[in-house]
Amino acid sequence: MRASTRFLKNEHHTGKELTGMTVNPYNQDLDPNPANYQPLTPLLFLERSAQLYPKRTAIRHGRRSFTYQQFYRRSKCLADALLTQHNIQSGNTVSVLLANTPPMLECHYGIPMTGAVIHSINTRLDASAVAFQLEHALSKLLIVDTEFLELANTALDLLDAPPKVVVYCDPEIHDDPSTTCEYEDLLTKGNPSATWSMPHSEWDAISINYTSGTTGNPKGVVSHHRGAYLLAQGNIVTLGMHQFDVYLWTLPMFHCNGWGFPWSLSLIAGVHVCLRQVRAETIFDAIAKERVNYLCGAPAVMRILIESQANQGEQWKHRVTFCTAAAPPPAPVLLGMQQRGFELIHLYGLTETYGPAVVNEWNPEWESRDTESRVALTARQGVRYHALERLAVLDPTTLDPVPHDGQTFGEVMFRGNIVMKGYFRNPIATQKAFQDGWFRSGDLAVVHADGYLQLKDRAKDIIISGGENISSIEIEEILYQHPSVRLVAVIAAEDERWGEVPHAFIETHPNHSITLSEVTSWCLERLARFKIPKKVTIQSIPVTSTGKIRKVSLREQIRNLKKV
Repeated sequence: MRASTRFLKNEHHTGKELTGMTVNPYNQDLDPNPANYQPLTPLLFLERSAQLYPKRTAIRHGRRSFTYQQFYRRSKCLADALLTQHNIQSGNTVSVLLANTPPMLECHYGIPMTGAVIHSINTRLDASAVAFQLEHALSKLLIVDTEFLELANTALDLLDAPPKVVVYCDPEIHDDPSTTCEYEDLLTKGNPSATWSMPHSEWDAISINYTSGTTGNPKGVVSHHRGAYLLAQGNIVTLGMHQFDVYLWTLPMFHCNGWGFPWSLSLIAGVHVCLRQVRAETIFDAIAKERVNYLCGAPAVMRILIESQANQGEQWKHRVTFCTAAAPPPAPVLLGMQQRGFELIHLYGLTETYGPAVVNEWNPEWESRDTESRVALTARQGVRYHALERLAVLDPTTLDPVPHDGQTFGEVMFRGNIVMKGYFRNPIATQKAFQDGWFRSGDLAVVHADGYLQLKDRAKDIIISGGENISSIEIEEILYQHPSVRLVAVIAAEDERWGEVPHAFIETHPNHSITLSEVTSWCLERLARFKIPKKVTIQSIPVTSTGKIRKVSLREQIRNLKKV
């Protein structure tokens, strides 16, 4: 109050000058200090739940379970042991090659509690890819599950200066109680009463995740504490999660840090139900036995569930929500999941946006639509997450917003606090990704009249035929509706007359078949003639370690055929 009085009595300042001043009076003598400003970090979620609900179950894994008090103590023991036994500290990288087990959850807290960065490796990669990541991420320590020890050792042999290794023996697959577990032994050397380190800044890195690397070496996406904190909260708000909800780990935690759910569940004192392998029977049993409320996964996981022969839909009577991301799910898969009894939430994002940043937020008015219309609405990607500040579909050259006509293509761009810090040790790629103050996704989409966006293709996958832009996703959606089609990928093939034409690769369901003429007839009834695949190949379709169709392999296959 005194400062304001002195300021207003100054005869040299007029009211007009006050409005145009560069110094904000509300910032004068009001500096941040430890009492009123702390860096945002999701690590505090676990501390709070352990204090409020120490005896509540936090983790279930087969015959074992851990309370929130135990979860927090084990994470602190890990942090202290990493510091005292391996000198892990701020700026170091600790890599993990683990299944969806309790240590993977503990690593999402214990590693960043030291100020270090967690690097979770895709367990389905080959040794050379693992070696590249370990070397590029400057990994100082590797925590590895015995199931992946052979892979790890092969990768380590490729390195001149391999990191130290700590092995975890999961008692669910190792029945011999006399087996020494290095990971558990490490925890016994940690002090659960030791003070763990808050990040110096919320901009400090909390994790590094590598892109799939389908073209060239993968890039290391660096995420910060602030983004992880906001995404964890965003998951709760956006998905309508409730206190003490139960979450089943069908989504690999190596994928975008399990989309942030290792941190989200601590916020609501929820239950983590661990799952080493994704199998339909195991999933259905867990949903019924543990009263699971949420699970996540790519369309590949949904296929496992809907292709299961057992009639599992009647095993539960409670709400079960399946959140799907990655490639746009085909309409038949969405319908099959609904018929199985799942409520679906369609998400979209990238590793560079911490995972989900866009949600197909369901409008209650859509309930009156017929089944076909509702499935079509579900297939759209939607609107921005609560945690994302800006989402736009822009002309990639002019940066003008595309009209909301559901027809005009533009590039999906993001701006906000759940966008990565950048690519680790790759300033050129970082600069390119952040052109003009937006993160450019490389995904092409349209915007419908209600503001919901819908992906149409990757920029590199668009087919330009006779001057017309053809969406490979549009053709794929039509082919997925055919009862014989299990998987389909449409890519551009060179053509002397048209420049490029659609080439459809189709994998049929077991005991099904389809011919070129059948494909043509099916598409003629549903697509413009210039969009009809001119070439069709029936074969098994290769997929990546995360279930995405490996189009780069199919392009290479076409190039090799052309050489012959």
